[in-house]
Amino acid sequence: MTTALIVIDVQRAWDDPYWGNRNNPDCETNVKALLDRWVEVGGPIVLVRHDEPRDAGNPLAVGMPGNRFKPELDGVPADLVYGKNVHSAFHGEVDLHAWLTRRGIQDLVICGIQTEKCVETTTRVGGNLGYRIRVPLDATMTFDKKALDGTIITADELARVTGANLNRQFAAVVSTSDVLAGVGVPGRDGGGR
Repeated sequence: MTTALIVIDVQRAWDDPYWGNRNNPDCETNVKALLDRWVEVGGPIVLVRHDEPRDAGNPLAVGMPGNRFKPELDGVPADLVYGKNVHSAFHGEVDLHAWLTRRGIQDLVICGIQTEKCVETTTRVGGNLGYRIRVPLDATMTFDKKALDGTIITADELARVTGANLNRQFAAVVSTSDVLAGVGVPGRDGGGR
């Protein structure tokens, strides 16, 4: 299989009340289902971790317990694991584009946390680099956010808008079950758009 599964920032810090109300309680279950299938078929797996500076004062800071991956990622035989301190996984400690290019990988499935931040940014950059990408939106999650006018934008609304922003422009926005239905099927494990 030549489609890489890129799992972004599935870290323990997101369980901290610091972030507020989240959406999609099935995110981690869906990420785990994708990981299990990739392991089963021997597909390339990339795990990306957000590393805030030690003095950042939030649960994602390096050295804090929240910086560790969630238990759903325990024991995953990843092909590449690295940190980043920006939103795009293409701009981390490793040159992801070069790593994928060396392996002839053009198809990506991108999932993780947060939907409208690191998942969307990574997908936009990957789309601009020419990758064929699928984003199983139900394998992402985010948090409510305060708008400039002081009203609250719900996490579900943020995810819905991200799906609309990405679909057909940068990726095919799909479900976890859509991705799983095509994994390991010749000619069907490729990306989207």
